[in-house]
Amino acid sequence: MPRAVAGTLVQCDPSIKALILQIDLSRPGILVEELSDTHLLINSSDIQYVKNELNRLLSKNIYNPFDDA
Repeated sequence: MPRAVAGTLVQCDPSIKALILQIDLSRPGILVEELSDTHLLINSSDIQYVKNELNRLLSKNIYNPFDDA
């Protein structure tokens, strides 16, 4: 019997999609469905977790010239 899952439609570029897929590998159940190259359906209860993880992952890739001093 089919079951319904509340999801949130997320539009992103392919690089962010790859990061979200990586997050889903570490914590399965976040991703409900891959709809296209730029659209994902994510479990509504995990949206804040995904945002936090994306911020954490993206902050690793930011160059800060004052870190070298």
